[in-house]
Formats: sequence, structure tokens, C-alpha cells
Amino acid sequence: MYLTGLYDAAREEMSMGDNTYFALNFAATDIGADAGVEYIGLRNYETNITPTNNNLRILWNWAYTAMILRANTIIVYAQKEQQQAIWATEEEKNQVIAEAKFFRAYTYNLLVNSFGDVPIVDSIYNTPRNDYAKASKKDILEFSKTDLEFAVEWLPSVKESADGRITKGAAQHLLVEVNLGLDENREAADGATELISSGDYRIMTERFGSKANQPGDVFSDLFLDGNHNRSSGNLESIYVWQFENFVQGGGSSLNGNVQIRNWAPFLSKIRDPDGVAMLVVDSLGRGVGRVRGTNYFLYKIWQDHSDDMRNSPYNMRRQFYYNNPASKYFNTRIEPKTDYDDTMRNIYPYSRKIEGTPWENNPTSGRTAKDVTVYRLADTYLLRAEAYLKLGELDRAATDINVIRSRANIPPIDAPDVTLDFILDERARELTVEEPRRRTLVRVGKLVERVRKYNLLEETKNAIQDYHLYFPIPQSVIDANYGNEILQNPGY
Repeated sequence: MYLTGLYDAAREEMSMGDNTYFALNFAATDIGADAGVEYIGLRNYETNITPTNNNLRILWNWAYTAMILRANTIIVYAQKEQQQAIWATEEEKNQVIAEAKFFRAYTYNLLVNSFGDVPIVDSIYNTPRNDYAKASKKDILEFSKTDLEFAVEWLPSVKESADGRITKGAAQHLLVEVNLGLDENREAADGATELISSGDYRIMTERFGSKANQPGDVFSDLFLDGNHNRSSGNLESIYVWQFENFVQGGGSSLNGNVQIRNWAPFLSKIRDPDGVAMLVVDSLGRGVGRVRGTNYFLYKIWQDHSDDMRNSPYNMRRQFYYNNPASKYFNTRIEPKTDYDDTMRNIYPYSRKIEGTPWENNPTSGRTAKDVTVYRLADTYLLRAEAYLKLGELDRAATDINVIRSRANIPPIDAPDVTLDFILDERARELTVEEPRRRTLVRVGKLVERVRKYNLLEETKNAIQDYHLYFPIPQSVIDANYGNEILQNPGY
């Protein structure tokens, strides 16, 4: 029961607060802008990112009161002497502990790449505490590394596990990222090699799944309804959040996957030249334009190779048609719009990774029933390329990047082409919507530089300062911890 609750909490990372995940990971970055007129939660770093920001409070509370508390409860009680009779074998017990330790490490890795130094809570308490102290980022990552090494030892392979369960591969992948955060680059590269060479996963290069015989390409196959898990033939996915329509517990606190609500434009506000409203039905769902892709993501990164598979019509929606039968423009392509609210919020290109079957067959809900890929092997290759770059092994870094580019049917790069910015560009092409972009930029120290360079809102570009690399500690946390001072992050 507790383990199920932990998986449920993990999926809530995307759903808590409706737009918290999207506001904190995509808006006001290099790939996303806080576009809607009334959506100004992350438009101005100086005025919006403060210790009283509600989304930061939601994130912190989720991390400590849902994820870490539940993980610690499992870890502590699984080892109590009076509980030993419930385990058939030591291996069974350690596998459950390993799952909890994976999620604890996942959460602490998230926290250090959001807030920097934070308290380590590694147990459960019978009385309230108000005397927590910050641990250093290095100590937190070392703590997470220890958890993950245990998880790698005891978790089963993906071939022995059910869809959605945490496996050895997921722990290996996260350990690579944690080692990169620690600048243990050789360990990161070797860990990625162990995962890539395991034979448990592979880059998908042939059509597969539910629509393999229909128009599309292998990259679009990765993100179609029903294609995320291994049971569909997808051998690339490593960790997938599970959603299931019309099943109690199959959704989230917001009833489903909320990607389309936050990433897709507010198409229902579009009017034809006569003022007749466009309808939004089927897979287009009901977006509200919470996060608009920047021109860097929508256009610049595709300029050299517009025929990149990841930019195909099956993967990027760039053309829209009036779909209201009452309009005389029915089934004609929507003409270019020039009004600010239209171009910034109501109609813009977007990644089709977010499209899917509407939740409970309600296309106006802004939600879908499709699963969500958290980790897949393409990401592992790009993490290893990053490790090789830091080690000065540019030939190997280029080889890993070219594995991804080969699937996309674009020319390979040479070793001198490999830079951290190039890897970030490749991650944008390959992993947008999937990777929590802000946390990646924080981890590699590029957030401020790339927001200034690529965000499309002058208000955002001009407001961000060096100290905005990390979020402020929520003021409610500082106030509640009156038994010991938790210092606010510099600049706030």
C-alpha cells in the first residue's frame, strides 16, 4: 500500500498545482516562455521568483511531505525486526527498499537542482521537528548516490518487471546524472556504458506499436497512446509514468496527463476572418497556452536540417485548420496571425508528444490518458556524451550524439563540433517536453546565460540575474523551522 502511494506521489510531480511542473521546468527557460497575459508566474524573475511564490511552496511540500516522507517510511519499517516475517526472502525486502531509495534519490536530485543546498531528512519522527539544517549540494548528491548504488544492486532488470515499475535501468540512469552533478565524470560515463551495453534497452530505429502500419515515423511511434511501455515493443523507455482511462487510480489529482493543457495553444480562442470561433476536438484537446515554445526551440534549432525526423509533421504540429463546420473557412488552413495574444498564446507550433486520447473522452478537459516517458535510452546517450565532453574525449562524445542524429536522419557531427551548448541543443531537439529543462540548465550551470540568449520575452531576459540559478527557499519553510535558522539563498 505504501509503495503504491509512493508511485502515486511520483506521478503527481507533473499534476500537483495544475501548472506547477510546467511553470517551474519550462516557462522562462531557453525553450519555453510564460506566454499568456494572465499567466505571469515566471515571466519576471525579479518580481515573480520570490520566497512567497506559491509554486515553489507546492514543489517543496510535495518533495518532503509526499515523496521523502513516504520513501523514508518504507525504508524504516521494512527493516524493523517485528516486520521481518512479512518477507519471503531478503531479496524481496531489499527490492522494496531499493524502490523507495530510488524515489528518495530522485527527489533529492530534483531538490538540489532546484534550490541548491537543502536539509537531508533520512528517517521518520514521532514528534514534530523545527531544527532542520541545510546540507551542502555535494553531501546531498553523495547521499543520493549511496541510495542509488543500493538500488542498482537490488532492483530487477526491466525484463523481470511490470510496466511502470522502477528497475535497475532507471536507477543506473539516475546514477549517471547524479555522478555528473558530482563531477564524477568517469563514473558517469562508465555507468552509462553499463546501462547502454546491458542489452535491456535499445534505440528504436524501426516502426513499432499501435500505428506501425499507418503514416508516421519511428520517433512519433515513441509517444503515441499505448506505445510508451515495453509491452508495446518500445525497448527505449526506461521509466514511464502510468495513466489509464476509466480506471480508479488510473489518473492523478487532476484526472490525467495535463501536458496538453499546459503546452498546447489556446486554439478555442482563434477566430476566422468573419469572427467565427474555431472548435477544438479529438487529439488537439484544450490547451490554454501556459508554455509557449521559444523561437529558439520552434525554429532556430531546426534551421540547419529542417528535414530532421524530430521536426516532421508527425512530431511537430505547425499547421492548423479551421474545424468549425459553421465557418465558411471550414477545413482551410488558418492564416498567419499578427495579434500578440494570438501569436503568443492562442496559436503557435508545438511538439506532438503531448497529443493523445482525451481523458474520459472529454476533449475539452485539457487532459489525456496517455503515459509519460520520464527516462529513455536516448537521454542516457546524451548524458554519456556530456561526461565524455567533460573528460575531453570528444570523439566518443560525437559518436554518442551521432547515434541520436542517425535515428533522426540528419548528418553526423565531428568531434570539434561537440560543446556543452551543442549537447543542450541536441537535448532540445530530442527531449523537449520530456526532460525538466530548467533543472538540466541548472545542473550544467547554463540557466542564466541561455535564458538571456534565447527566451523570447524581453521582460524575462532582462530580469534574470546570476543568483536566479537557484530558486529561493520558501518563506513558509524558514518560518516553520524556528528551532534552527535555514538561511535564505543568496540574492533573495
